[in-house]
Amino acid sequence: MASISASRAGADRWAAGAIGIVGLILLWWMAGALQWFHGTIPTPWAVCTAIGDKGSAFYVDNFSATISLALRGFLWGNALAIALAVLVIVVPPVEGLATQLAIISYCTPIIAVAPIVQVAFAQVQTMIVFLAAISVFFTTMIGTLSGLRSPHKGSLDLVRVYGGGRLVQLWRVRSVAALPNTLAAIKIAAPAAVLGAVLGEFLAMPEQGAGPAMIIAQQAGDIPQVWAIALLAGLVAGIGYAIAAVVARFVTRWSTGLAVLG
Repeated sequence: MASISASRAGADRWAAGAIGIVGLILLWWMAGALQWFHGTIPTPWAVCTAIGDKGSAFYVDNFSATISLALRGFLWGNALAIALAVLVIVVPPVEGLATQLAIISYCTPIIAVAPIVQVAFAQVQTMIVFLAAISVFFTTMIGTLSGLRSPHKGSLDLVRVYGGGRLVQLWRVRSVAALPNTLAAIKIAAPAAVLGAVLGEFLAMPEQGAGPAMIIAQQAGDIPQVWAIALLAGLVAGIGYAIAAVVARFVTRWSTGLAVLG
């Protein structure tokens, strides 16, 4: 009975999501066809036509550059965030400084940071990667830190009784317990990295990328093309979230089983 109820609940969620998407597309079509916003919203058909007119090569060339930079920023930002969270657990006195750095990276607008970063880094690609890394740093660091602190005190005491110190606790207990929170943060960080990369391209204007392609279309007054690039950028961010979610599901099951066996 429980499995049947769960499957029905899952089907209801999928149905509700499909109805919501269809309703949103219909509303979008009405807004474009009736020109509710003075022609700034094209119809879905106009956007699809714009995508077909440019051809797949145009989007592959531009979005492959954006995805490459976003992925590099995603990896660097998450790696540094996880490393700093681990450092806080191993060396507790650095928590104040680490937390302040995370908050500064989160609260400071990317547009305000970009000119400083542009002066500091001579290469345009390095600047974009840095901005993508900043976009994911706070979320992953806070999620990992909360996960590392989530184990039950009894589990940590058990390791201590057998002579294990902080590093053993970190490896045997805290790292396994932190996986669900860390992966949940990484799911949010995946689309944030894409957003950071696109914003970096807006400011740095490399030769290729979703950002400069969107600016060129905007300057040419090609509104459907602007919408096409924006929607495809959102699709790329959604795919990144979906991939991270699938990985998180399998790894979380593994960590739960490992915790039970341990």
